[in-house]
Amino acid sequence: MSNEKHDVNDLELENEDRRKFFGKTALLGAGAVAAPMTAAMFSSMAQARAKEAGNSPFVHPGDLDEYYGFWSGGHSGEVRIMGIPSMRELMRIPVFNTDSATGWGLTDESKRIKGDSAHLLAGDSHHPHMSMTDGRYNGKYVFINDKANTRVARIRCDVMKCDKMITVPNVQAIHGLRVQKVPYTKYVICNGEFEIPMNNDGKASLEDVSTYRSLFNVIDAETMEVAFQVMVDGNLDNTDADYDGKYFASTCYNSEMGMNLGEMISAERDHVVVFSLAACEAAVKAGKFKTYNGNNIPVLDGRKGSNLTRYIPVPKSPHGMNTSPNGEYFVANGKLSPTVSIISIKKLDDLFANKIKPRDAIVAEPELGLGPLHTAFDNKGNAYTTLFLDSQIAKWNVEDAIAAHNGKKVNYIRQKLDVHYQPGHNHTSQGETRDADGKWLISLCKFSKDRFLPVGPLRPENDQLIDISGDEMKLVHDGPTYAEPHDCMIVHRSRMKPNKLWTRDDPIFAETLAQAKRDGVNPMTDNKVIRDGNKVRVYMTSVAPTFGLESFKVKLGNEVTVIVTNLDMVEDVTHGFCMTNHGVQMEIGPQATSSITFTADKPGVQWYYCNWFCHALHMEMRGRMLVEA
Repeated sequence: MSNEKHDVNDLELENEDRRKFFGKTALLGAGAVAAPMTAAMFSSMAQARAKEAGNSPFVHPGDLDEYYGFWSGGHSGEVRIMGIPSMRELMRIPVFNTDSATGWGLTDESKRIKGDSAHLLAGDSHHPHMSMTDGRYNGKYVFINDKANTRVARIRCDVMKCDKMITVPNVQAIHGLRVQKVPYTKYVICNGEFEIPMNNDGKASLEDVSTYRSLFNVIDAETMEVAFQVMVDGNLDNTDADYDGKYFASTCYNSEMGMNLGEMISAERDHVVVFSLAACEAAVKAGKFKTYNGNNIPVLDGRKGSNLTRYIPVPKSPHGMNTSPNGEYFVANGKLSPTVSIISIKKLDDLFANKIKPRDAIVAEPELGLGPLHTAFDNKGNAYTTLFLDSQIAKWNVEDAIAAHNGKKVNYIRQKLDVHYQPGHNHTSQGETRDADGKWLISLCKFSKDRFLPVGPLRPENDQLIDISGDEMKLVHDGPTYAEPHDCMIVHRSRMKPNKLWTRDDPIFAETLAQAKRDGVNPMTDNKVIRDGNKVRVYMTSVAPTFGLESFKVKLGNEVTVIVTNLDMVEDVTHGFCMTNHGVQMEIGPQATSSITFTADKPGVQWYYCNWFCHALHMEMRGRMLVEA
């Protein structure tokens, strides 16, 4: 009975869409209303809606998107590349996960990059952000955090592959992450969200909360090593940087240092911590730090009263921290308050000089709606804030909000748009840089409910594309997505210059090439087997549709390393290597060298083959590993 009711409701919703469509179409008779909608009708409706919207999300076959979008993969542990405005998924970059298509997490190269966390098979990626020069994206790196396993990774944008990964010491659960904007991205900044004892060795009382701390972490963007950490009062959530290279700011939702929900939301106000970069660097240089847990990472004391930090009280449980593109404001989003707090960055010099009180740095606290989480910006002075509980985006004018705070009678809210449903992060095209252009807004919604065909109890999330080029926001696209993209960023394609082929001396496979040199092998020309006791290294080339070795022999129990060099010079001719029944497979891009190590634990004939389509005779691209018992 309930299913019948559900079907009737679905039919009513579908018919409502039909009525809207046919009401605008004089060419169709009234008798056609009851007929099922054809694909052509859906296409016509989509085109009509796009025409109404002004900015069309439709990208014709063969045409290229204007923007790259970098999406976190949430608890899938990956990063996804989207085309904007088409919302087409272009690529998935495995980072904290294991990926059988590319061999990430299986190959020797990927294990070296993952380092001390190579044994971890999962991750929770949250905040992708690109490196900058003078407050503008430079197309060099994208950085991403793993909240689940306290890691930060770097993706090289020339090859769209992760090339560095670090497990951040002394903290637990890296959450908010941003980059230094000016003069360039020297540092990546990120927060340790969960509070732990500073010497977390299990020897002291584990229940003594007074020993718990959270740390602000500053990572060298090139070496991917921790430059220093700053101990704070309370915990840390999201963070951002200014456009002067002077200040970083982070929200705190647990100033109470509570260990359960009731304790964490007991205070009416929490705070934003502002960090002075110059003061922190000077303290490190002067040796004013301590070290913990047996590592040499400088830990500075930035608790209340320190000259390194200032604590600005803001309403209850702030979450998002966003910097306006004009460089004038930090905006802290209230979560459990209907307000956002606008912090004047110009006033921070006076705050650190103790000329004003912390609350004096706040120039307005406009009320927007229920559950403000994150704010994005256009190039016209407007801000766009996600209202989680209201399932809306609030468009509001920053200067009008400040004027209203100062007593002027002005309506700072321009529009509220329904989104579906419970939006978290949002992002405008280039909105976290000086180049904000006010064309597109992405709303990352946590639930989709009735927006797509039902697929069982686990449903997709909903990424919605909104046209903000005109006076009104207009929703133009729904995009189902898997395993909760937490955050995203949008960069104009003119900033990106990805390679079409690998270079032979790429540092990602430098260690593999060094081993070949020690073995006296030229991986570009040689196909041979090197036996080193119980270890066997098999070098082979690949040119579509053949491997350089049709077979090789090993003994049962040998540790086998297969090193494949793809000699093809044609872009998009990727090869794979898959050893049947051994859980072994990897991708080898054109001109790349990749290696994978496994144990030959099955006797007899074991076939290997190319598992990336490369040629009309792709199926014939195979060979035998002969395992002697």
